[in-house]
Amino acid sequence: MTRDDTSPAAQQPEVSTFHDPLAKGFPTTREGRALFWLAVVFSVFQIITALHLVALPSIVVRGFHVGFLLALTFPLIAVSRDSRPPTKALAWTMAAAGFGVAIYQFVEYVPLITRAGDPTTLDLVVGVIALLTLFSAAWLIMGPALPIICGLFLAYCLFGQYLPSPLNHRGYAFEQVIDHMAYGTEGIYGIPTLVSSTYIFLFILFGSFLERAGMIKLFTDVSLGLVGHTQGGAAKVAVISSGLMGTISGSGVANVVTTGQFTIPLMKRFGYRAAFAGGVEATSSMGAQLMPPVMGAVAFIMAETLGVEYIEVVRAAIIPAILYFMSAFWMVHLEAGRRSLFGLPRSELPSPLAAIKAQWYLLLPLIALIFLLFSGYTPLYAGTIGLALTVLLILGGSLALRLPGKAIRLIFWIGLGLVAAALLRFGTYVIVAAVLGLIAANLFSKGGRQTLAICRDSLAEGARTALPVGIACAIVGIIVGTMTLTGMANTFGQFIVHVGESNLFLSLVLTMVTCLLLGMGIPTVPNYIITATIAGPALLQLGVPLIVSHMFVFYFGILADLTPPVALACFAAAPIAKENGLKISLEAIKIAAAGFVIPYMAVFTPALMLQDGGELSAAIGFWPAVVYVVFKTVLAIGLWGVAVVGFLHRRMGWPERALAMAAAFLLVAALPMTDGLGLTLVTVFIAWQVWSTRRKGPAPTVSNG
Repeated sequence: MTRDDTSPAAQQPEVSTFHDPLAKGFPTTREGRALFWLAVVFSVFQIITALHLVALPSIVVRGFHVGFLLALTFPLIAVSRDSRPPTKALAWTMAAAGFGVAIYQFVEYVPLITRAGDPTTLDLVVGVIALLTLFSAAWLIMGPALPIICGLFLAYCLFGQYLPSPLNHRGYAFEQVIDHMAYGTEGIYGIPTLVSSTYIFLFILFGSFLERAGMIKLFTDVSLGLVGHTQGGAAKVAVISSGLMGTISGSGVANVVTTGQFTIPLMKRFGYRAAFAGGVEATSSMGAQLMPPVMGAVAFIMAETLGVEYIEVVRAAIIPAILYFMSAFWMVHLEAGRRSLFGLPRSELPSPLAAIKAQWYLLLPLIALIFLLFSGYTPLYAGTIGLALTVLLILGGSLALRLPGKAIRLIFWIGLGLVAAALLRFGTYVIVAAVLGLIAANLFSKGGRQTLAICRDSLAEGARTALPVGIACAIVGIIVGTMTLTGMANTFGQFIVHVGESNLFLSLVLTMVTCLLLGMGIPTVPNYIITATIAGPALLQLGVPLIVSHMFVFYFGILADLTPPVALACFAAAPIAKENGLKISLEAIKIAAAGFVIPYMAVFTPALMLQDGGELSAAIGFWPAVVYVVFKTVLAIGLWGVAVVGFLHRRMGWPERALAMAAAFLLVAALPMTDGLGLTLVTVFIAWQVWSTRRKGPAPTVSNG
């Protein structure tokens, strides 16, 4: 079992007041063991329903998903905090009540459908319990901000008719509000919970299994071998390894905690300030949610909400994701040059080819996942297969090590590969039979039980990791339900449209500010849902393609976790860096600054997200427009980074930095005049740099000491 009672967060409470209440994992107590196995059962339930081994209605699956989340959250937080017996008793009571709601949904499934819109007194009581337990769990696991915001939306449903026009609505009875929010698919069991109970949970498990199989070490070794020797190599390793981890984790904060355990101490050891090291890791890790193929939970919610295939979201994200990490890489390079921070000796670095050669098999599930997604299979199917292949590799690898001779091992792997391939022809039962057979074989093989323990721990850890995401998806259903019940989104959306009629840029700034403000207290998932629900349709009316507008909100929802005063990713890095979270946030926003131009440029030229539309595409063709806007964006990122850091190949004065900033700003819009002026200023800036370098030579840099 996972036993992590000595986590950095526990060791450094004075550094960061914001922490993950679940960071300690499952305690070694009797209660901890019970919760551990409950988490395993939760994961197994999600797997068998995803494989359709047990056929349950979608609303019942969502109900049990939320029930398991509540059953785990309350007692796990109580035992992790070593609460007193009365508090623990209350926690278990709340857990039982939350899971009892799921049982009620299951038992009363058909009657609830037949009396939809006409709830009984018992229905209302259970509905109120569902809302109370969910709000309480969200408060405990994420703090007060999100429950308060959702509570305000709920209050608007109940009392909004008393507000002045145009904010008021026609009024809704208490029974109607509870029925809308606690039952059906418009409230807490809406699309976000649907996605959480299917795609998100499976992909979290997928990442959990790969991490325990050694994927973190593989990515870290490859990153060290590729860039560890370059200027600022330690920080560049953090950027690349976090980007690679993003392909399997899809969680920014989880990425900080996993890769940060290695990269932050490495950066500090090679001269980077603690705040800067934490900022690099936080900025890089948050980009994980943009990095295909396993993007963050938002990507799956976006696909489901917009009614598009997941691959379309991946298509829109691929170039911005690459540019995001390029911008972080560039900022790290400039900072390293300014402070004369050099790379690690090549002799101390692992060979990337040797690392891949030693653990190449870990890449197979990821390759299969990418293939299935790009072949048109659903994310649920692709995630299920990716998870199954990972389990086969772990269990099969344990047995293969104990087989005599290379020939027998080769035959074993060929046979296992044929079994995996048979899945596409004969269905999931083939994989289930193979997994069960390997489990039985490992039970009776030397060292096999340790491998089974790894799989067991991965199931429990995946469930624990899913708790904050799942709770957030459920409670934001209150906001979505408010929008559908009252039409509230139209009121605020029309305001954005009104602003945008005169200036689209101002509407985008307003949307960005909304994302950043909400991100001060809530995670990316609810931030996206709230802002996209309001701003998405409004931006569509202003001519912005729908998927581009949603990606715009998604992007700044990610950056919101880096902006002070409450930056979730930065406070997660604080205990590891042993630095104040606010200081880390200030460094993170500086590192991410260059990337702020990317979503704006995508709005003005949708080709940056591989979307049709825009005057440039109509004028010169789609692919030439893609090439041109990527080139222009790279220039803008480069110039913006130089302006923020104040260094290129030497320290720069404010006139040079102002020139770079002006050129970058002009390149954002897709107008012939602004592009012409921007490119002219770029030329002037380059000429200035060449002239000053020849006249003065490279200025000396100062060590970071």
